[in-house]
Amino acid sequence: MPDAEEVRAIALSLPETTEKTAWSMPTFRVAGKMFATLPEEETSIAVRCPKEERDELVLAEPQKFWIAAHEASFAWVRARLAALDDTDELRAVLTDSWRQAAPPRLLDAHPELAQGPTD
Repeated sequence: MPDAEEVRAIALSLPETTEKTAWSMPTFRVAGKMFATLPEEETSIAVRCPKEERDELVLAEPQKFWIAAHEASFAWVRARLAALDDTDELRAVLTDSWRQAAPPRLLDAHPELAQGPTD
């Protein structure tokens, strides 16, 4: 089960990521744009997720993902750290969110991170 320190380590390993406290919680930003937070006493993460995909995630895996009421109108989803399979799944969730916030120059400079997994 991934924990807050693994969230921090993975997030900060992504190019040009910084950590900043906002709303009394750790947040992670790329080029100044937030892509992840550690709310709920660091037992979950909030990440960017297109609304269509977010709704599908929540329906498919409600034990892992949910939408916080105050984020319902935004393209964010929450994930329970204890429900994630492993650090590989955590890395995939964080990297996907990072891609959504990263500027094109970073995506171009890091093609290994620019595309999600293909099936």
